Amino acid sequence: MSLSATKRQDELPELSDQAMRDLCQVFKLLADETRLRILIYLGREGELNVTELCERLEQSQPAVSHHLALMRVAGIIEPRRAGKHNYYSLREEHFQALLRTLLPDGAGKKASVRFHDFVLSYEGA
Repeated sequence: MSLSATKRQDELPELSDQAMRDLCQVFKLLADETRLRILIYLGREGELNVTELCERLEQSQPAVSHHLALMRVAGIIEPRRAGKHNYYSLREEHFQALLRTLLPDGAGKKASVRFHDFVLSYEGA
């Protein structure tokens, strides 16, 4: 085993079974283009209602509501009812906790994992 392989193994955390299941669920959800777009829109806007998401995604209300329900059950978004509209926002604390589980802060450095030419990094609060 090379020194660089040993170093990478030391940098990656041991994950509990629950953390592994939670991360798998989130990554499976976000592997869908529509759900990833929802995550990006909510990250940019802070909060959107279902009608606004339908317009941005150019999809029907039942289709968007289905995606939102899956994301809500996974705990990465949260709903808020105001009048006849349901508004959704990211559960930033939960999402950040999941990312910190996978990519713990390395002594003040930006946490990252390299996959060939692609780097997944997290610089959270």
